[in-house]
Amino acid sequence: MEFLRPLTLERALQLKAAHPDAVPVAGGTDVMVELNFDKVRPPALLDLGGVAELSQWTMVDGQVRLGAGAPYTRVIAELGQTLPGLAMAARTVGSPQIRNRGTVGGNLGAASPAGDAHPALLAADAEVEAASVRGVRRIPITEFFTGVKRNALAADELIAAIWITPPSGPQQFSKIGTRNAMVISVAAFGLALHPAHEAIGTGIGSAAPTPRRATHAEKFLAGELTAHNLWHSRGALPPSLTAAFGERVADAASPIDDVRGTAAYRLHALSVMARRTLVWAWNDYQRAA
Repeated sequence: MEFLRPLTLERALQLKAAHPDAVPVAGGTDVMVELNFDKVRPPALLDLGGVAELSQWTMVDGQVRLGAGAPYTRVIAELGQTLPGLAMAARTVGSPQIRNRGTVGGNLGAASPAGDAHPALLAADAEVEAASVRGVRRIPITEFFTGVKRNALAADELIAAIWITPPSGPQQFSKIGTRNAMVISVAAFGLALHPAHEAIGTGIGSAAPTPRRATHAEKFLAGELTAHNLWHSRGALPPSLTAAFGERVADAASPIDDVRGTAAYRLHALSVMARRTLVWAWNDYQRAA
């Protein structure tokens, strides 16, 4: 197995073009596990740990450009106020050592249905910046996941950054697993309120072949909030509305039975998490008035 270690993004893209079968490694928290269990044996590893520009984040015209190599620890410490939903999700990732190594870009590249960052990125309507020697393009997060552990990157592309417009309202994240820490989610849910656009963002994890949004639930809830003037009055949410939202979120999922949980349990958990995160986010929205 060949080991490639570029020190600049330009060189990394050149190597990826020359070795399209090379598997990128950032923190290694996903790739190295698969190597250790002999699940993958690529012809080459492309170590991106030395590419400093991938680990940076900046604000550009009101958007966060989060470098693909930024570890979860920095997301929590530096973006907790700006992107609280993503920071909440980051706090649930493994142990402190894993959060120091693991990256949002690596989580995206693995494209696991259970990726912890995915629900928050979906709820915030993020975009993935894909780079190659041919140029740069942005892929809407809703189009990035193409199958179980498959994504929309071309063979010569690398994830350079994630672009996120901070939602104008509160964000929440909820995850359920077989224990309280260092666990792969049985189901996960991300929520973002976008009062500036009177819109709702959602993200479902571990309950479909790919992470996905609950678009019907989003439109239903946003429409009800508008119809009852709740966006402006910030009045109490009717329990019937939160229950109906939870049901529609569960309807958007297509889970399976596996060693971590049954499909029926996942659907129930999603409905509960959707209701709870909505109440938590709405309480924050009311307090911010």
